[in-house]
Amino acid sequence: MPTFITQGRYTPDAIRSMVGHPQDRSKEVEKLFAATGGKLLGYYMTFGEYDFLVISEGPDEGVAISTIAAAAAGGVTDLKTVMAIPGPQMVDAFTRAAAVSSGFRGPMQAEQRPMQQAH
Repeated sequence: MPTFITQGRYTPDAIRSMVGHPQDRSKEVEKLFAATGGKLLGYYMTFGEYDFLVISEGPDEGVAISTIAAAAAGGVTDLKTVMAIPGPQMVDAFTRAAAVSSGFRGPMQAEQRPMQQAH
């Protein structure tokens, strides 16, 4: 199953609520992923640009998107999700890319015509 890494921020109201009523949000996030066919692999509070980092897996991108959309309705904002690909899978992808790229010319590799000299 694909693995996804999501970062986001809590709204100021959500932070106030968590300060007033401390809670382990990972339990709710875990239930949300389970309801959409995914699985929570890790949930971390972070300092810096984002307030949390979620590592999840699901049968397809739709699971991550629907789960994140549902979470956004509950006090989170500025979500960013990327698909994480293990190193061995990338070796396979690069190997396949090498096999099909030999006949491909990129835009910077276009055939150049000889320049005519001015007389």
